[in-house]
Amino acid sequence: MRSCRAAVTGAVTLSLVLAATACGGGTGGSGGSNSRPKTLTYWATNQGTSLEADKKILQPELDKFEKQTGIEVKLEVIPWSDLLNRILTATTSGQGPDVLNIGNTWSASLQATGALLPWDEKNFATIGGRDRFVDSALGSTGAPGKDPAAVPLYSMAYALYYNKKMFADAGIAKPPTTWDEVEAAGRKLSKDGRWGIGVEGSSLANNIHQIFVLGKQHGADFFTPDGKPDFTSDGAVAAVKQYVDLMAADRIVAPGNAEYAQNQSLADFAKNRTGMVLWQTPQQTFAAQGMSEDQWGVVPAPVASGAPGQGARTNSMVAGINISVFKNTKNLDGALAFVKFMTGDEEQILLNKTYGSVPPVRSAQADPAFNTASLAVIRDTLAKSASALPQVPEESQFETVVGTAVKELFADAAAGRPVTTESVRAKLDKAQQQMPKK
Repeated sequence: MRSCRAAVTGAVTLSLVLAATACGGGTGGSGGSNSRPKTLTYWATNQGTSLEADKKILQPELDKFEKQTGIEVKLEVIPWSDLLNRILTATTSGQGPDVLNIGNTWSASLQATGALLPWDEKNFATIGGRDRFVDSALGSTGAPGKDPAAVPLYSMAYALYYNKKMFADAGIAKPPTTWDEVEAAGRKLSKDGRWGIGVEGSSLANNIHQIFVLGKQHGADFFTPDGKPDFTSDGAVAAVKQYVDLMAADRIVAPGNAEYAQNQSLADFAKNRTGMVLWQTPQQTFAAQGMSEDQWGVVPAPVASGAPGQGARTNSMVAGINISVFKNTKNLDGALAFVKFMTGDEEQILLNKTYGSVPPVRSAQADPAFNTASLAVIRDTLAKSASALPQVPEESQFETVVGTAVKELFADAAAGRPVTTESVRAKLDKAQQQMPKK
């Protein structure tokens, strides 16, 4: 997934960062003055099929920015498995970039370090104003009541992708829209070495995204209104059990998926080994695997019953990438100019179209490029039925400890060990004990 593809491993590091005085980051030395910056460093996230693919996509745009402004942008694309720890190290060492991408679920956690530039009205004004951005994207930019720590860059949401050939071979007439229908379709698909739906059981972030949505459907938020962990409520336990039961009880997920964390479920889907997958904008990966657009379909992610909406009918977290500036950058003017460039309509249309995501900028989102059948599902989900993950400082620890609990439960299921309500609650209780005490 692009908003948080691999396991987040920074819980202990983040606790230390929050206890220390953040040093910030940014380049200095020969980089020019704040009023006349000559260079910027930019950490980009891995959005495409590889780090090299991202470099090929981004470098021409950075060259365009340099031609317009005279500012050279030094690019590094960082894999998701390293990104959070790299950022946390930068907040304490001062050896960070001027501008960086972050998974939007980390916004409040990184905001709490004090290292990122707050986007107050003055700073928003330099990039055209806060009103340019859609509300759902702004909801994942930092803690409520505080100036955002980031600006939305790419927006995504989960949807259910289905393999048309496998559905036809199994005699399934229409794609599922409820969980009962997913399970029924999965049972028809799961035979002769093929399986109903793929998961990434070792991806902590993917685990969190799925159980957060199921938690909403069961009336659980995983945090109380005052921000305290609430991992063992009946709704939270039911959500985790429902997700793991796709393998443990329903037997529509291959046991090997317990070890998946690097998009292997997308490869299985493209190679006709798995009939369904819940994912964020996987079009590029499908194409790289040799799968043409007419071989797959997409519908909104499932709910218990009825149509997706708010509350118990939430069917996705608000996924996406934000762009941030280190507060003590020596090149603030250049950094703001670069954020303005990256969130301008031209770049928003070009980059989001390339990556298969949806622009969080209202005017760019209206471009016909985002009216395709697949992107319309994502756009409508973001507008109507997606919810932001809890914007609390401890969110990244939540991803780590609860994501690990779900990973361990998938390992139990793959090994044939029973996954019961009691065992799920015990894992979640252990995870809650690992969270910082308020």
